[in-house]
Amino acid sequence: MPLKTPRPLSLILFNYDWDQIAFSRLAAHWPQVSGGFDLFSFPSNARLAWFDMHRFVALWAWRARRQGLKAVVSHHEQFGALAAALLAERMGWPGTPVKAVLACQHKLYAREVLERVCPQANPRFKRLDCAYGDSVPGDLSYPAFIKPVKAAFSVLARTVQSQAELQAHTRFGAWELWVIRHLVEPFERVVRERLPEAGTAHSLMLEEPVCAPQYCLDGYVLQGELHRLGVVDVAMYPGTQAFMRFDYPSRMPAAVIERATDVARRFLSAIGFTHGLFNMEFFHDPSTDALTVIEFNPRLASQFSDLYRRVDGIDLHEAGLALAHGEDPAALARVAPSAGAAASFVYRLFDPAAMAHQPDDSRRRAFEQAYPDALLMTFPKSADSVARDFKWLGSYRYGIVHLGGADPDDLRRRCEDASRLIGWRAPYADLHPSADPHAVAQAERAPVDPAFDPLGSAPGSFQTIR
Repeated sequence: MPLKTPRPLSLILFNYDWDQIAFSRLAAHWPQVSGGFDLFSFPSNARLAWFDMHRFVALWAWRARRQGLKAVVSHHEQFGALAAALLAERMGWPGTPVKAVLACQHKLYAREVLERVCPQANPRFKRLDCAYGDSVPGDLSYPAFIKPVKAAFSVLARTVQSQAELQAHTRFGAWELWVIRHLVEPFERVVRERLPEAGTAHSLMLEEPVCAPQYCLDGYVLQGELHRLGVVDVAMYPGTQAFMRFDYPSRMPAAVIERATDVARRFLSAIGFTHGLFNMEFFHDPSTDALTVIEFNPRLASQFSDLYRRVDGIDLHEAGLALAHGEDPAALARVAPSAGAAASFVYRLFDPAAMAHQPDDSRRRAFEQAYPDALLMTFPKSADSVARDFKWLGSYRYGIVHLGGADPDDLRRRCEDASRLIGWRAPYADLHPSADPHAVAQAERAPVDPAFDPLGSAPGSFQTIR
C-alpha cells in the first residue's frame, strides 16, 4: 500500500481528553499543532481568568500566518467550536458559519428557531426572568427542567419540583458566580456583536420536562447538503437522568431516524449551517411516537468517534479534519471494522459519601492482557472534588470503558467480564438499583460531555489499551 501524502498543517483548538487520543492517532497523516487550554486541569485552567475570545482568535491568526497553518478544527463545546469558526472566517478557511455556531449554542434562540421550523419537535420553553439569587417568579408550573441559555458542561441543568427547589438552584456563592460568568462571557460578547436578536446568554431557561428514551444523531453538512452518519442510543441509570451507556449502532426504527434527520435538516438550514459536523440530541417516546429535540451541537460528539470507528470503520475526527480543509469525508479511506456493536460504558456513584475503588496496577495489567482492544479511563478524585461534583452535577463519574463485541449480547458479556476484572459494576440497568431519590432530583440531563470541575484538579487519567 502506498504511503499517504501528509496534508497541510492543521490547528486543533482546545485539544484534550477524547480529542487528544484521536488526533494523536491521526498526526502522522494530518500534521497538527494545538492551541487553547484545559478547563479541567490546574494551572492550565487559570487562563479562564483573562480569556478573551477576540484576542485569542487574533493571536492564532497571527500565528497561522507565521507557521503556515491551513485549517482549524475544534470539538470543544465551551470555547473551541466558536473560536474555530471565528478563525476560519478571518483566515478565509472552510468552517462552520459563526452565526450558525451561535444559534446552536444559544439554547433559547435555538428553541425559538425550532419553534418556527419544526414546532412539533419542540417542548414548551421560556426564559427565567430573574438573576442568580433573586426571587424566582411565583407563577411557574412544576416540575420544570432548567438549564443555562449557554450550557457549561451541563452544570445547572436539572429538573426542579417546586419553587423552593428552583430558588435554591439559582443561589450561588461568589466563587461559583465568578466561574459561571467567566465561562459564559466570551460567548456573550460575540452574541452581542453577531446575533443580538438572541438576547443575553447570562441567564437560565425553563423547559417542559420530557420522559422518554434519548438518542443522538451524528452527521455533517457540506455545501449545504446534510449527510447522516449514524444514531447512538443513550441508556440512563435507572430512575435518574445520568448517562450510563452509549450504544452503537442504534436499534431505533429506520422511519424514526428519517424523521430525526428531517428535523435536523430543517433546523440547520434555518440557521445557515452550511458546513461542518453536527450532533443532534433528542428524545423519542415509542408510546406516542413523539420526537423532541434536546439540543443541536455544532461539533462532533467526541466520545462517540471511537464507537463509529469500531463498527463502521469511519473516523469522525478525520472527517472533521477533512471538512476543515474543504474535503468531503465520504472520500476518506475506512479502516476495517473490528466489532458489530460497541459502547461507551460510564461508571457512576450516586452516594456523595462513597469513594470509588480505582484499579491498581495488577488489575490494569490483567485488563490490558484480557482486552487489548479496550479503552480505559479512570477519574480518581479527592473527597472535596467529589463533593463539588455532586453539588453541580448530582453524581460522580469515576470511570469509562470502551469495548466492542460481535453483537449486543457478546458486548454485554465482555463488559461484565471486563468490569469484574477492574472491580466495577457493569453499567446495565438490570444490574443497578435505582439511585437515591435525592441524587435523582439533582441529576443532569446533559450534553455528551457531562464532566465539570470548575478550576479544580484534572478529572482523571486516560489509559488507551491497544
